[in-house]
Amino acid sequence: MDAQCCAERPRLFEEEIMFQVSHVSKRYGKVLANQDLSFQVGDGEIAVLLGPNGAGKSTIIKCITGLLRFQGEITICGFPNKSVQAKRVLGYVPEMPAVYDLLTVGEHLEFIARAYELDQWQEEMQALLARFELLDKKDKLGKELSKGMQQKLSICCALLHRPKVLIFDEPMVGLDPHAIKELKLLFRELKEQGVSLLISTHMLDSVEDYWDVAHIMMDGSIAATRYNRPMEEGEPSLEELFFAITEHRGDTEQ
Repeated sequence: MDAQCCAERPRLFEEEIMFQVSHVSKRYGKVLANQDLSFQVGDGEIAVLLGPNGAGKSTIIKCITGLLRFQGEITICGFPNKSVQAKRVLGYVPEMPAVYDLLTVGEHLEFIARAYELDQWQEEMQALLARFELLDKKDKLGKELSKGMQQKLSICCALLHRPKVLIFDEPMVGLDPHAIKELKLLFRELKEQGVSLLISTHMLDSVEDYWDVAHIMMDGSIAATRYNRPMEEGEPSLEELFFAITEHRGDTEQ
């Protein structure tokens, strides 16, 4: 039985679906990186993509954010994912920070503010930089930052325009313990504000208990979907299900 169909999706949210992936496939030459993926994320919902490296998580995220061509359909707040309307409500933190070597930390955020035509953004910038311990690095160039600082700057840039949908690809990699703590707290705050989040990771402990739905990926497909609800007797935990699938043992039905 297809594990994606083993349980009906709970009615966790009454609000509209914030973004939807419908029958998306992506090939790199003869390699099928994503195969007929379909899932959705509602208002204030935290969805996670779990799977080992090479499972296809980053590929589908790059498709969603408009960085790759694909077959299928992706909408964000009802708009095609590559449209200007969709990009205005989307925030994205890539796995590898892509900062500008010759822009300062402050200039990065100013660039984002100008791109999104934001008003009175300086106070928000100050709060984000303070939260992620970058306030004293405001005048440092991108090339002068450590990878962890670049990751924190990338998070600040993604949050500045207060998007309705946020996508994080392996967000904990390279972060110091304080930043990890703040990011986990931020996830919960954004959820309470009704922001929709998609978090890709291969580290189960990084998602803890704040997720609403988890999709376990293997070989470019969703092998199983688990909703965060009270477990039935004998039902495997998310961790047990994850290892049963990724280590190719056991039954993946739910």
